[in-house]
Amino acid sequence: MNVKLSPKPTNFKGFLLDLILYLAVMFLIRQVYFSQLSFIPNGLMWSFSTLIIAVWRMKVRNITWKDLGLRKPDNLWKTFGVAALILTATMISLVAFNILIDLLPFSLGADTSSESAVSKFGNLKGNWLHFFLIIPFILLESMLEELLDRGFLLNWIEKLFSSTSFATIIAVILQAAIFGFRHSNDFSERSITVGIIGLIMGIAYVKFGRNLWPLIIAHCVLNAGSMIGRVVE
Repeated sequence: MNVKLSPKPTNFKGFLLDLILYLAVMFLIRQVYFSQLSFIPNGLMWSFSTLIIAVWRMKVRNITWKDLGLRKPDNLWKTFGVAALILTATMISLVAFNILIDLLPFSLGADTSSESAVSKFGNLKGNWLHFFLIIPFILLESMLEELLDRGFLLNWIEKLFSSTSFATIIAVILQAAIFGFRHSNDFSERSITVGIIGLIMGIAYVKFGRNLWPLIIAHCVLNAGSMIGRVVE
């Protein structure tokens, strides 16, 4: 059963203002980078800055994180089952994209994710100590992304377009596009790959009761797996 936000009349101008503030901070804060720090603290600073805006606007609208899906799951086994389904759908979708990418009638930007990962997280190859040092922060960032992108952003876009019959579809697609673009700031293989992940997460969020925990679990597993892959490669 889907949990919807309060049925009060939608304040379209208010939600539009919220989104403008939120997106402005989300992208502008990424222009601030403390070179004396590594990527991880900078990334967490960006996410927590955006989180502050989200919490502020939620307070103004009298909406809680519980309303958005950060609540105790009704069934623990179902929660893990949905997380497993998300992971399976993600893997299948990414494999399919990698197969079809050569058939696209246009070229995408080069995928520099491997080189980027080394510059962001350090050389993880064979370095389990470094992995265990950074993985708590990777998991925290994974959770923050689900709170912000699926919890806040998707619901606010949906509210903005609630006068249309396709508000939820628009919200799922737009949040995935923003999620993908934010990770590379271009139209590249990486942005599409991340966008596909965001699309699957968004669909799962809407389809399976708008509880954030299955998404958080799946996102943490995806990112932890990616980091482990860099250690053992």
